[in-house]
Amino acid sequence: MNKPELLSPAGNMDALKAAIHNGADAVYLSGKQYGARAYADNFTEQQLINAIKYAHIYDVKVYVTTNTLIYEDEIEDFVKYLKFLYLNGVDAVLMQDIGMISLIRKIIPDLEIHASTQTNNCNDETLQLFKELGIKRVVLARELSLKQINNLKTDIEKEVFIHGALCVSYSGCCLFSSLNGSRSGNRGKCAGPCRLPYTLIKNNQVIVTDGKYLLSTKELNTSNKIKELLKANIQSFKIEGRLKSKEYVGFVTKMYRKLIDENTKEKDTDKKLQQLFNRGFTEGHLFQTEDLLNTKSPNHIGIPIGKVLEVGKKIKIKLNDTISQNDGIRFKESNKGLIINKLYNQKKLLINKAKKNDIVYIDNKVNLKSKDEVLKTTDFSLNKALETYQEKKLKVNFKIDAHLNKPLKITIYTDKYKITKTGKIISKAININTTKETIINKISQLGDTPFILNKIDINMDNNIFIQINELKSLRRSLINELIDQKTKVNRTIPKIKYQINRKMIKNKININVSVETNEQLEAVIDKVDTIYTNNIKLAQKYPNIYLKLDRTLYHNENYKNRNLLLGNLGQVYKYFKSNNCNADYFLNITNSYSVNFFNSHNLIPTISPELSINQILNIAKTTNNFEVIVYGRLELMIINYNILKDQQTGKYSLKNIKNEMFPIIIKNNKTHILHHTPINLINEIKTLKNSKISTIRLEFTDETKEETKRIIDKVKSIIN
Repeated sequence: MNKPELLSPAGNMDALKAAIHNGADAVYLSGKQYGARAYADNFTEQQLINAIKYAHIYDVKVYVTTNTLIYEDEIEDFVKYLKFLYLNGVDAVLMQDIGMISLIRKIIPDLEIHASTQTNNCNDETLQLFKELGIKRVVLARELSLKQINNLKTDIEKEVFIHGALCVSYSGCCLFSSLNGSRSGNRGKCAGPCRLPYTLIKNNQVIVTDGKYLLSTKELNTSNKIKELLKANIQSFKIEGRLKSKEYVGFVTKMYRKLIDENTKEKDTDKKLQQLFNRGFTEGHLFQTEDLLNTKSPNHIGIPIGKVLEVGKKIKIKLNDTISQNDGIRFKESNKGLIINKLYNQKKLLINKAKKNDIVYIDNKVNLKSKDEVLKTTDFSLNKALETYQEKKLKVNFKIDAHLNKPLKITIYTDKYKITKTGKIISKAININTTKETIINKISQLGDTPFILNKIDINMDNNIFIQINELKSLRRSLINELIDQKTKVNRTIPKIKYQINRKMIKNKININVSVETNEQLEAVIDKVDTIYTNNIKLAQKYPNIYLKLDRTLYHNENYKNRNLLLGNLGQVYKYFKSNNCNADYFLNITNSYSVNFFNSHNLIPTISPELSINQILNIAKTTNNFEVIVYGRLELMIINYNILKDQQTGKYSLKNIKNEMFPIIIKNNKTHILHHTPINLINEIKTLKNSKISTIRLEFTDETKEETKRIIDKVKSIIN
């Protein structure tokens, strides 16, 4: 049976230590920049050095997340940062930006790179592309089922999330936060729009739903499926949680360590886990469940512990579980929470703890108005117990050679290391001779070190004398040198000459459009250079029409000599040689090296709509062979699930608290959510034209034929 790596999160040094000492084989963490969890504590450069050394003492690997998109003016600093990580012994980095992956493979060829889940690793062709680029591992898209994972044929390491928060959107393909709050999930600053309340609208009428958090996912928890996971084609089990507490990290790591090693849980594991953090649990897409969303609450819900009986200056509660002073609670319907500083019994006397079926009072610090269900969200005693843990100890062996008139020789060794040190010439004992028991006693005193004695071999003469301080000194010296060897980094970066041949196109600016309806097609057919559509019949009918491919495809069809608009890297790998292709905006292109990657594959890429005009113009100083969307209602996310369930007919939208309406389209049982309003950069077209950018693009979704024609005519008048 496969025994995969257990990979745990570390948002700070305390969490890193908790992960290591509770059984992680590897940890993943981030510096202060370029990581996809910008709101975790994260590590300064000196803290990164310390973290790598600390982990390596315990034979734990360190992967640093550098998996955000990189802007043109950040490239030099980004390269410098990765050189710093490599020279200080990082075991691997996680990356998303395809341009930077290509660049770093040339500059630091020995740096191990893992392709982040942000690269939407959903098919074999994507894995093959990364393998050819020299990538060691891919973090698979969370939308894949275990069956699909087992059917992947590419010989490359596969890492899979097994526990923690889930993104509702397809990995790496979400623009919701960026276009609605200027905080990009692709830059590590997701504002969590999926955790906000929405109203479902059908044909301009409100639909009553069971809860208002219509996009909020439960927490992934596969602990009951460990047997199936261990049999799977997975090399690394990943726990999400760089924003979680050290207690949570330690507990979840220990739980999965025990499951992997023994296939069993400790008593009350599930209840403790619920109290540490849960939004409800799901086995996720891995096990093809449709029980993905918790529409009632986007927060940690804890466990139910009672019911409010009366509300006044104090809140009267009937308990169905234990509660203690300093526990945290939340009232379910009002969503109000508090820490219990004072707990009273039925006689309103102060107590420290109460048990099931007791009636208690607490001070009404949150101005609760109604009778409500009570949830325990923090268990003070549990958190206190989890603050301390038994530190991991590594087994070491010693060999002692102690012979009269020869130097004392002590060797420490493990499977990987062997170090020998010599001491003074050994003399004959005069008053007190040194015994084997004395040597064993002094050598085995490893208490505050990371090591524990496994075995000791002693070859010695009788009636000899060795100073106790010398035994201690040699032991300390050997331990220190073993630590030095385990943490020593001996790396250099070769001076490699490389050249990027970027394309500067000298031609008129092209107009491309994307259409959804026949009426839109009729409005543009003779007025633009290229048309994109997902209607395969239309794509076969006209020579300037490109078929827009689904970016979430697990299986890609065998197209040849076709016009294709590609939505994921696997499609690039499969189609660029035998088809005429462009690359869609879902491929997250934000710098000239990414543009060059696609140009080198004979594609014109669409620049990311997350970029400002100035950022686009900055790229155009180096290369102009790309496409810029200047108008259109963009797709914000795809969900691998039909959130409407049985409701199919009609025109649906999600309405947020600002009354902004986000259209919903269901295709192939997937939910597509569009932006509430079209982006409009038409007034910037002259600026783009003056910068020699090769192509502009307009996205038409629900526009009428007349609206489409009017917009096209306006654009053409500006260009001409």
